[in-house]
Amino acid sequence: MKVYSLSGASGTGKSTSAVAFAHTHKLDAMIDDGLLIVRGKRVAGTSAKFEKNTVTAVRRAIFNERAHAEEVKAALAKYEVDSILVIGTSDKMTRTIAQALELGEINRYFYVTDIRSENEIRRAKFVRETEGKHVMPVSSDQVSQNFFKKLIKKGWDIFSPKRVKIGETTIVHPDFHQQTVNVHKRVYPQLVRYIAENHPHIARVEQLKVLTTSEFVVELKLIYQAPVCYNLPADITALQQKLQQAMLTTFGFTADTINCKVGKIE
Repeated sequence: MKVYSLSGASGTGKSTSAVAFAHTHKLDAMIDDGLLIVRGKRVAGTSAKFEKNTVTAVRRAIFNERAHAEEVKAALAKYEVDSILVIGTSDKMTRTIAQALELGEINRYFYVTDIRSENEIRRAKFVRETEGKHVMPVSSDQVSQNFFKKLIKKGWDIFSPKRVKIGETTIVHPDFHQQTVNVHKRVYPQLVRYIAENHPHIARVEQLKVLTTSEFVVELKLIYQAPVCYNLPADITALQQKLQQAMLTTFGFTADTINCKVGKIE
């Protein structure tokens, strides 16, 4: 069996990127938090996200229970899996999982920093810390609602570079994730507006939109003061840089895109 390892700290977006990674490397299956997922379908195992505390969640993820491991091993044989991605928080963890499931030696080791940018990782951590969101790389209809007291909702569709749908994700709020810091959605536009309106050459912000879906996009329509006795494009670039720095300082990540449009000069 061809066995790949993908590791990284909790909350850095491994599960979010795993579907595309497995597709790119032509891997039949993946092991993620106690689940065996074959070609996008959950076929065996129980997710660690169903557990009530972090200790039992870790034990579930590394297949500490014999019955759990045997169930997944039987499914690996049934579905004739010959290539697999093992996801964990460290090389040690993925090796432990491979040993528990008798997968053989891991052929290649990859890390979340190989497949996600530094800013994507920072934003994933921010979402985990503020919203308590955990991602499962399966569709929402494959997640048992009975296991969760909190909200389960559809995540997003995953597409190949050729725009072919290759999988889905589901967002869950496990019971064991108790500590979060609430950041109201109004905080993002308030920060952007404050920075923009205190820029020395801007009269006001006419329109402002902040999109916080799979990408973080800021859109601004600006009214500049007259006369314009400076390099306007350079001034807008400086504003964008100031906004990015403010977001990095306040939230720990930067926006994917900041679009600035000058409406008029008055």
